[in-house]
Amino acid sequence: MDNLRLQDNDDNAWEIGEGIPQPHDPVVQKYFQGRDALINQEEKQRSDRSFRDTLSPIAKEACAIVSQIRFEELQTVWSTQRDGSQHDKDEAFPGMMFHLAKKQLEETKLFEIVRQMPKGALLHCHLEATVDLEWLFREAVATEGMHIAASAPLVNDSVRSNESFSFDWTKQRSQPDQSIWSPSYEPNALVPLQKAAETFPNGGVQGFLDWLLSRTTVTPTESLEHHTGVHAVWAKFLACFGVLRTLIWYEPILRKFLARFFKQLAEDGISYVDVRAAFAFRYRKLESEDMEEDYLEPMRVLQEELHRFQSTELGSNFWGARVIWTTIRAFDNRQIVKSMNQCIEVKLEFPELIAGFDLVGFEEAGRPLADLLPLLLHFRKLCAQAQVNLPFYLHAAETCQSGTETDQNLYDAILLGTRRLGHAFSLYKHPLLMDMVKEKRICVECCPISNEVLRFTASVMQHPLPAMLAHGVPVALSNDDPGILGQGHSGLSHDFWQVLQGIESVGLEGLAAMVENSIRYASLEDQDNHTWIEDVKNGAYGEGIRAQRLKEWKREWERFAQWIVLEYGVDIDTELEQQD
Repeated sequence: MDNLRLQDNDDNAWEIGEGIPQPHDPVVQKYFQGRDALINQEEKQRSDRSFRDTLSPIAKEACAIVSQIRFEELQTVWSTQRDGSQHDKDEAFPGMMFHLAKKQLEETKLFEIVRQMPKGALLHCHLEATVDLEWLFREAVATEGMHIAASAPLVNDSVRSNESFSFDWTKQRSQPDQSIWSPSYEPNALVPLQKAAETFPNGGVQGFLDWLLSRTTVTPTESLEHHTGVHAVWAKFLACFGVLRTLIWYEPILRKFLARFFKQLAEDGISYVDVRAAFAFRYRKLESEDMEEDYLEPMRVLQEELHRFQSTELGSNFWGARVIWTTIRAFDNRQIVKSMNQCIEVKLEFPELIAGFDLVGFEEAGRPLADLLPLLLHFRKLCAQAQVNLPFYLHAAETCQSGTETDQNLYDAILLGTRRLGHAFSLYKHPLLMDMVKEKRICVECCPISNEVLRFTASVMQHPLPAMLAHGVPVALSNDDPGILGQGHSGLSHDFWQVLQGIESVGLEGLAAMVENSIRYASLEDQDNHTWIEDVKNGAYGEGIRAQRLKEWKREWERFAQWIVLEYGVDIDTELEQQD
């Protein structure tokens, strides 16, 4: 220690002798004053600046405590040299890929704090992919009358990895004498699901569940294979939806599915959800051999299960759920127009349930919004004729590309008056469009883990979210497809943690500002465009349900901040004193 002090004194004397300015010199102080002014000037543009400036004293203290916990875990949990080795095979580091970090992150203080956080509204998720799938498959196996069919005998691992399969309910069409694992299996024959599970060649029921998960999720291995490109992972991703759509739309399973979905949302501190559902499925009522011809029944079930959940103790403070009707962008014109008419039909029957309209699917595979423009204008006309309010909540620019048709979906989504932008991953490359998004009060639904697993970014540290926040773009965090992509839970905690730990400039206060945005931009009720804009602009100072929900959340946020101070404040202060 004495040698170090002598070295420091020698260095200081040498610098003075050379005429190098010292930190206390006026020229250095003036430079840093200008530097601080420049940083402050830029930070005034941030979308969360107003929220940060109005933090209560207790909230400021809570944010400081969380910042300190984050810093400590960066030095301990997420350090490449946490065990003294620079080449640990299982090394952890800040911003590491989600699937590599998942098990470890769930044991951290920061994750426990995030789990307790009141998270407002979930604005971007796809219903079929919202719950933990192993639970879903166990429920399916236990459901009387559920069957499985495949396009060919599933006789070995190679075939089981590639052949298509589906689920269905029946009593009349069952072929219990067939084995889907046998060479003698007749393609597309319906085999009782419980029998198929029990006779699975590699491990019986648990082996069967593991196999189903491997076919209906983007596995950890697949999520890391970025060298195979975006198109490869999207082929697997879309195939997962094809299987799940044949399972959840049988009434008994749908009811259990929705009950678990709402329960997991509430347990994770989420009070409201705008859920997208792709209306390209066939629905079957309880023990009916015939499929429904329309979508009125599944929406009646959704409404019933929502009200049932809200009547429980856990759901008593759950504000509600609405559906953004989606159709498949790759469909032909006749199919899309048919879906538009069905959307209006269901809206007329369940006006409080259907919130708006979107198109889903892999954007880079087509069709771009410019190609779909005549159909979208036609939809507007149909809505006007039916006197229904169905605004757009459009996916746009879920891509790494620049200047392509997919990237240019941003122009069309904005011009078409979308109220929110799904993903908008390339928006940060368009300074003019970012200004328009701010001016028109359009919120970006950002799904960080989805963007990583689907290979648009290799790490949350490379995500464009900080660029959008710095430019003043309103953003709300979402989870997209947690059942398929690996979060394994309907909630938002994993995505919140990933952003909080991986992006230095966000902090707990930045997360909270995005939660406030989620409520500000939620489709809580039908509103014309003028009323919507005014309501969003007024926020908590308005007079409607949006203002009420924002005020309710703000009270929850203050209680949460107080909990952080009481739970972690003493420990942090003690640790800081020990460091001093």
